[in-house]
Amino acid sequence: MMQLALRLYQHLPAPAQSLVATLRGVSERWSRYGPGSQRVTEEAREREHWTPAQWDAWRAERLAFVLHRAATRVPYYRDYWMARRSRGDRAPWDLLENWPILEKETVRRQPRAFVADDRSLLMMSHLRTSGTTGTPLDIWRTRKTIRALYGLGLARTRGWHGITLDHRWAMLGGRMVTAAPRRRPPFWVWNASLRQLYMSSYHLAPDLIPYYLDALVQYRVQYIVSYTSSLHALAQEALRLGRRDLKVIVALTNSEPLYDHQREAIGAAFQCPVRETYGMGENVAAATECEAGRLHQWPEAGLIEVFDGEQPVPRGAFGEFICTGLLNPDMPFIRYRLADSGRLPANEEPCPCGRTLPSIASLDGRTNDLLLTRDGRRVAWMNPVLYGIPVRQAQFVQESLDRILVRYVQGPEFTVESQQTIVERVRSRMGDVQVVLQEVTEIPRSANGKIRSMICAVPAAEREAVLAASQAVPRAP
Repeated sequence: MMQLALRLYQHLPAPAQSLVATLRGVSERWSRYGPGSQRVTEEAREREHWTPAQWDAWRAERLAFVLHRAATRVPYYRDYWMARRSRGDRAPWDLLENWPILEKETVRRQPRAFVADDRSLLMMSHLRTSGTTGTPLDIWRTRKTIRALYGLGLARTRGWHGITLDHRWAMLGGRMVTAAPRRRPPFWVWNASLRQLYMSSYHLAPDLIPYYLDALVQYRVQYIVSYTSSLHALAQEALRLGRRDLKVIVALTNSEPLYDHQREAIGAAFQCPVRETYGMGENVAAATECEAGRLHQWPEAGLIEVFDGEQPVPRGAFGEFICTGLLNPDMPFIRYRLADSGRLPANEEPCPCGRTLPSIASLDGRTNDLLLTRDGRRVAWMNPVLYGIPVRQAQFVQESLDRILVRYVQGPEFTVESQQTIVERVRSRMGDVQVVLQEVTEIPRSANGKIRSMICAVPAAEREAVLAASQAVPRAP
């Protein structure tokens, strides 16, 4: 049903698409920034200068509340603790170290078991997200949680640059605005309610990027939120064309690491500071880079532990992030394995920005290859291919420009129709390619133990030739 609605939306005239987006934006603005969100923002700003002792006390109180609620009201955890008690285990649940590590696959198999039994799914907002396994996760949040999240965002991301809800902004993301084969703009939609220009990353072919740049000027965009790779692609073309009309207040990158050469190019193209952000749909951790270049955590979002295998490591040591969410007590994830890795600082030194928020010393995660179409489009997000498909894990491997291998671990209801749907959806994004399906018992992991959801094995020379050729294609009139 969702796919049918998406196809119908993609074939609407551009003004009708913007009208639909704006009408939906009215509801989204109310859900995100309605009563209570301003208070959340103001309180978050006050906490940015708390002492470590104040943060320790706040986190301890919040953690105790979340752990107790999880153990007594959340079916999955309640059953877990009842089983331990039946075996004579009297370990207290108010100590985080007594909780097991939670895997994404466990949540994917039985998401409703993680929703507190005093909450109705009908009264909660449903979010479908995806992590490095390449398969979607179902998340439910109350309006209070949503407003807490976006209130923190106003304080910790936009607020640090003087940005308000009245500023016009662009978001480059993975939703398809129009059908993938289309070669004429617009590849974006204007949401007047949120003052947002949503730009699809699916059409970022080099010869189409100038249209995106023109749209940023036309809509008077004042700041940009984007996948790092998508924004870098825009920046490279803007610099090549010598564009000097693209200045914005700030560029905020997400979903992928931000490397020095990318920061330099983006900053030069858009004549602004470039700040990295960190977060995920499960909302168990979040961080924003300040003007001094430090990645500050949002302590209200979650508690980060660093593990080597199944054992925690000392602060300052590199390892895998295991996170306990503090923001959503109605679908709490305790000691959740993110499949991200990095380091926390051995000692928290004062930050030149003056904020006392804890920080992340280094972050190594969220890295996926970009797939490349023959016409030069970079495809950064293939997760919607799997929506509604009963697979436990999946991986997209681009073996050549015209051949995509899809490895998958099937669920019990997987059928021939499921296979056909995967093939059709891959081609809708990648064009007329050969799609090879390969059933496996487990997706192979990389050297750091992570599952890469997308791998581009096209030789570098061939990739560069395709991008160079697409840059030479004249723009459509």
